[in-house]
Formats: sequence, structure tokens, C-alpha cells
Amino acid sequence: MRLFEILLALSCFALLIDVLFVQTNARKTGLVLTIGSTVIFLIQMFIEGYRWQMLLIYIMTGLLIIIVSSRHFQMGKNRKSRKLLKYSSASIMVILMAVSVGLSVYMPVFHLPKPDGPEQVGTQTFHLTDLSRDEVLTEDESDKRELMIQIWYPTENKDKTKRGLLFPKDKEMFKKYIQTYSTSLNLPDFMFDYWKYSKTNTYENAEILPSTNPYPLILLSHGMGTSRVLHASQAENLASHGYIVVTIDHTYSTFATIFPDGRVTDYKTKMKTIDERRKIGSMWTQDVQFVMDQIEKLNSGVIKSQFEGKIDLDHVGAMGHSFGGATAFNTTYLDHRIKAGVNMDGSLFEVKNRDVINKPFMFIRSGSFKDWLVDFKKDKNSDNEINNEVNKQLSDELSIMENVTNHQGNVIYVEGTQHFNFTDLQFYSPLIKLTGITGNMDGKRGSDIVNQYVLDFFNTYLKGTGGDLIQGPNGKYPEVKFVESSEL
Repeated sequence: MRLFEILLALSCFALLIDVLFVQTNARKTGLVLTIGSTVIFLIQMFIEGYRWQMLLIYIMTGLLIIIVSSRHFQMGKNRKSRKLLKYSSASIMVILMAVSVGLSVYMPVFHLPKPDGPEQVGTQTFHLTDLSRDEVLTEDESDKRELMIQIWYPTENKDKTKRGLLFPKDKEMFKKYIQTYSTSLNLPDFMFDYWKYSKTNTYENAEILPSTNPYPLILLSHGMGTSRVLHASQAENLASHGYIVVTIDHTYSTFATIFPDGRVTDYKTKMKTIDERRKIGSMWTQDVQFVMDQIEKLNSGVIKSQFEGKIDLDHVGAMGHSFGGATAFNTTYLDHRIKAGVNMDGSLFEVKNRDVINKPFMFIRSGSFKDWLVDFKKDKNSDNEINNEVNKQLSDELSIMENVTNHQGNVIYVEGTQHFNFTDLQFYSPLIKLTGITGNMDGKRGSDIVNQYVLDFFNTYLKGTGGDLIQGPNGKYPEVKFVESSEL
């Protein structure tokens, strides 16, 4: 809960105690509580802002202010009816207050954790159109493939701008954005309205920090059905350590993507078969390669921007989560411009002719990977194979991992995590743990572990520094387990 939300809840409780137990002749106490509660109420509404989780406390605070004020001006009158009122409603009010506080705690106004690097972080968004590719996920045959990307970079923030919001600032765009989410999840729009208060640690359109050397580049892809928004903290942390990070929205494979003209696209991707996965994977790979082409134009000055000459195109990495992690692997394998890559808990969509990868690569898997590996090997050796094609795909993927461990790479898993511990979703609400899509590990701890190992990996292979964490087990992070090639 935010500061004035806590104070408002406490003042509401104090008003209730006053109504229940304070004598009617204690005029000053009631007057002070009434004035204080009114001031806190107004500050919370106009400074922090209304959110629906606090609605019951808003209503009860207003009612209690009226009751206490009335008692102040009508001492001793209607004492019988007032006594009936306080005993019949007190238990209900306490329950309602607890509900409102619970909703506020478990559906909080969250902010992204502060990056641990020395630099402040700036960000800019770009709208790109690949005129060489038709959009195959829409019915209009004239559509071309459009992407939104967000670039994160070190800055001094000379203009002293305020921290940016995580979600669109424009009210209409924000409304369209949460409508897309609510439709997908079959929930009412107002459930997500409080997201408008969530802040990043980033300064929009700030000038890039001058440097004698250009900054290494990392391309980051989200998972299927999510969006680049869920990887903002990862991008911030890398940028704070001297990287330029480009997060990509793979259009029509996100919950929502907002374009500058106000259009909001939703999820239209279908992947029921392995062949369909490969086709979409090929599209995402082409997305990353197209974005890389545009970054080259930004760096050369063909596209005018503040990034001209600031990007080190000889030291480029790719990373992603889930399907985006598989895309990072595929792009790293195919594109000579990408020197190293990280796959965060993503099963590969393409394993043919991918046996030997001659570049540094790291697979980071969730805590269930070890058990899955044991079970898979048992099923593979049994006579009860349900789907030979799927098993062959997974077996080939393990062979790729084995080759990675033998060629400047790592396969690790993090105990206590699940699939979405590799995204910012773990910050949205403690209730998400109940769904099982995040593990029992604290969200900030999980985020820190992933950030540190990703940073150490890219520092090693893109900057030539670090390497302590990826060498083997580390006492600071006992949750991280290294998988040997013999185990795969």
C-alpha cells in the first residue's frame, strides 16, 4: 500500500474506534479525527490517486466522518439510536475494512525495482514497418509487418525529467490497452485501472550518456502472448550497466501492442502443431533480424537519431523469455551479427541443423527443469511414448543443450522459480504465486538472480569482463544449479 493509503486506513479505523468507545463528551478528540481524516482523504485522492481496491475504505471514511461530526454537534441526543447503530454496524465495517486493505496489499500499485548499475536509464520508442514482408496474421492482404520497439540506454538525465510510467500515459491509449487485457482475461476494465500509477526507473526521451566507446547492444524478445512491458526491469538493469537494449513487441503475438496512431492490436497467433510453431518462430526470427537492420541504420545515421555512432555493432547479444528465448537461440544461430545469446525458460521451435552452435549461449531454466529431465528420460526409455514427434523434438533440444555446455556455454536452472519468474509479472501481485506460474521464491530475489546471471554472461562475452557467476556454483546464489553435459 502507498503511504497515504496506509494513513487513510488507519484514520478510518481510528474513527471507528471513536464511534464505538469514545464518550460523546470528548468533543476535541472527534473534531481532531474528523479534520485529520478529511485532510488525509483529500491528499490520498488528489496526490496518490483513486484506485478501486480502496473503495470500501473511501465509503466508510466518509460515513464515519459524518457520524463523528454529527455527534460533535448533537451531543447526548438520540443516544439510544446511536448505540444501536454502532453495535450493529461495527463488525460489518471491520470486515469491509479488512477486505479493502487486503485488496490493496495483494493487488498493489507496484513500481519496478531499482536497477543496480551505476548509470541512470533513458528510453525511446520507435514504430517500424518492414515493407519487404506481408503481414500474415491479418486478413488484409495489403498489410505489411509492423513492429513497436523500445530502446533503453544510459543517460545523465540532464533535463531532470520525472520517472516514466510503465503503461501508456495518454488516457485514451491506456484505456484501449487495458481493454485488450481485460477482454483476453474476461475481466472488467476497472480491474486494471490502477496500473496507470506504476512507475519505471526510466526517463523518457532523455539524452544518451556520452561515452568514449560505443555501447554493446542486446535484443530482447518477450514470450508468446505477453509483451515487451513484462521485460522492462531487465532492460533497465542492463542499460544501467552500460548496454543499449532493444525490446521488441512481436505484433499479434502480444496481449496488446499500441501504435502511435492509437491502434491497439491484440493476440491473433495460432500454434497448434510443431510446423505452426516453426512458422511463427521463423517470423519472430525475421522480426529480430529486421530490427537489427534498423539499428544499423540508426547507428550509421541513415535514420536520424541520437544513437548515431553510439552502438557497438561488433558486440551484439540476443535474449528472450519462453518463445522469445527460442527466438533468441534461433537468431543467434543464424545471424552472424549476434555474438552471444540467452534463452530464459524457452523450449526451442527449431532443432534441425542446430546441433553445433559455435557462439557462447546460456539456457536458464525454471526450478522444475531437473525433475522434468529425469521424467523425460524415463518416458523416453519406456515403451509408452505418446507422441514420437514431440519426444524427438525434445531429445534433439537436449542434444543442443549438451553441445552448448561443451562450447563456451551454460545450462542452469533456478530452484524455487517457475516460468514467469523470468518476467516482471512476479511484481504485479503476490496472488500470482497461487496460480503456479511463478514459484515460491520472492519476486525481487528471483528477478535479481536472473539479472545477475544474464549480466555476468553478457559482460563476459560482449565486454570481456566478469565471468565469476557463470563459471560454476556460487555461495551467494545457492538456488542456481549448473547442469553438466553428462546429465543431458
